[in-house]
This record gives sequence, C-alpha cells and structure tokens, in this order.
Amino acid sequence: MWDPFGTDLGKKKLGSMTASRRSMGAVKDLVRLLILVEVAIAVAGPATTVAALSVDYYAMGCPFAEYMVRDVVNKAVMADPTLAAGLLRLHFHDCFVQGCDASVLLDSTPKNTAEKDAPANKSLRGFEVIDKIKQILESQCPGVVSCADILALAARDAVLAAGGPYYMVPVGRRDGSRSVFTDTFTALPSPFLNASALTALFATHGFDVQDMVALSGGHTLGVAHCASFKNRIAAETSTLESGLAASLAGTCAKGDSATAAFDRTSTAFDGVYFKELQQRRGLLTSDQTLFESPETQMLVNTFAMNQAYFFYAFQQGMYKMGQIDLKEGTQGEVRKSCRVVNSY
Repeated sequence: MWDPFGTDLGKKKLGSMTASRRSMGAVKDLVRLLILVEVAIAVAGPATTVAALSVDYYAMGCPFAEYMVRDVVNKAVMADPTLAAGLLRLHFHDCFVQGCDASVLLDSTPKNTAEKDAPANKSLRGFEVIDKIKQILESQCPGVVSCADILALAARDAVLAAGGPYYMVPVGRRDGSRSVFTDTFTALPSPFLNASALTALFATHGFDVQDMVALSGGHTLGVAHCASFKNRIAAETSTLESGLAASLAGTCAKGDSATAAFDRTSTAFDGVYFKELQQRRGLLTSDQTLFESPETQMLVNTFAMNQAYFFYAFQQGMYKMGQIDLKEGTQGEVRKSCRVVNSY
C-alpha cells in the first residue's frame, strides 16, 4: 500500500492523524446532539409527559392522529382565516369550565342546557371543524382519540397556521359527561374584569401573572361583539384612544351583535395586540387593564417589544392550560361523537 510519507514513521503519523480526525468528528457529533437536545427541550416546554398524558400516547393506537388533525385545521384556516381564533377560543372555554374534557362540545338536550348555549359561549365557532376531525379519526382509529385531545391539538395547530409558535401537546385526556350552562357563569373571565380580578381567577387554575398576560395575548386573533366593549365607549376617556372610540361608536350603532377586531392584524398571531394596548387601543376593559395596571404593565411592554418572548410565554401558558382538571383513565370516556356522550 502506498505510504504517503515513504517510511514506517509515516504510517505512524498517518495513524495518529486519522485518530485525531475521528476524535474531532466525535466531538462535532456530540455538539450537534447537544444542540438538538436543547432545541427539543425549548420546543417541548417544561416536560413531555404530565401525569398519564404523553406526547406519544397514540403512537400505537392511532399513530397519524396529529397529522390528521393538522391537515383538517390547516385547510379550514386557509379557507377561513378567522377560524384560527375560533379554534383557540374553543379550547380555552373548554378548559376553564370543568377542565379540559370537551364539555363545551356537547349539545343541549330537552332536559339540559349545555355549556355551548350559555351566553358567554353563544359566539363560539369551529364546531364543524372539530366534527370533521372526529369523523376522520373515527374512520381510521375508532374509539381511540378523545374529543378533549382533538380540541387541544386543533388549538395548537390553529395558532401555528396563523403564524404563532409551535408547542408540544401531551395527549391522553378523556371526555367528560357533564355540560351545564350555569357552570360557565363564574368560570369564564368577564370582559369587564380588571387586572387584579383576572390574576385571581387565573390563579385558581395554577397560572401566575405572566401566564395570564400571555394567554390574554390570544386576543391577537379574532373579534369581539359590541355588547362586550360598548361600556368602554360610554365610560372610558383617558384609557381609550379617541380615534378608536369614534370607530367603535360607529360599530355599536349597528347593534350589540356588531363586531370589532381585537387588533389590526386579527387573523395573524403576533405581538401587535400588546402594542395596541400601549396606544390605549385595547378593545375590552379586560384587555386595556393589562397596560393600566402596575402589576401587569411591565409584561405588556416586554411582550410588545419582544415578540419571541411573548411566544415563549404563550407556549408555557398553553401547556399549563391543557392540564387543567384532567379526566384520565376510567374518569371519562372517548366519545364516538363529540356532540353526545356515548350512553345517550
């Protein structure tokens, strides 16, 4: 064999150089691995399992469940960008009432008025998207994927489709059987609450102040009805920008069902919502209070200045929200239809 150095010494040097290269290659591989691990941790959030939940819960029973959910959501949001807000709101309104158990999806019956027909939920949208996802999943993996998990995954994918952050969603939730409209009365945050009341309400579910402000940033998507913000026009002066006040007055002249966007990019998930609060263009009292209150103003300013940090905080908040009062194992069921309990 050809000796590049022409001597036995050359062979030794060559062997030494080869070993050195291998060592350097191993170091590079280790560095790449560490980088990948760090990225995975950043994307996954605090953990990839919570109690009985797991990111690979459906790996055996329905391995392509997440892809099927995402495909339907992407197509729906592409056809109607306003549905991103609707799907995110469905998950929020589900979890804050009796936990993340898909109770918001159950239809009313002759003997019971369900959550979806409560005053605060009358404007909820996206039910038909959830129905379509469930139909596809049942055709491929009957009786496996819960409606509660579909809501959690669809909300994540709606945020992503609107330009927001991706975050891991541990799955394995079970569907509940109770859905009563009166349960919403004190569970859902009123659009008229101040920052202290919002902080107290969110704290009952284990959220801190940063979580509350970040999750409020979900209002970067969607619209609100005049009935929820007309009080701002009548009573507010110094905390409502004059141009917006005039615009909202014109909107509300059409009636309580007229709508206005939360911010000027209402179909894009971004940090504009917080910049609008700085300009006193918050739509709801519960929006603008976040800037006016000393305990939350710094967070508003931080999120307005640093969208990446808002995305990070929102990921953490959504991760926590998906764990509220879970029903697992024998505590619930996997509905065949998201609109009715299996025993109905």
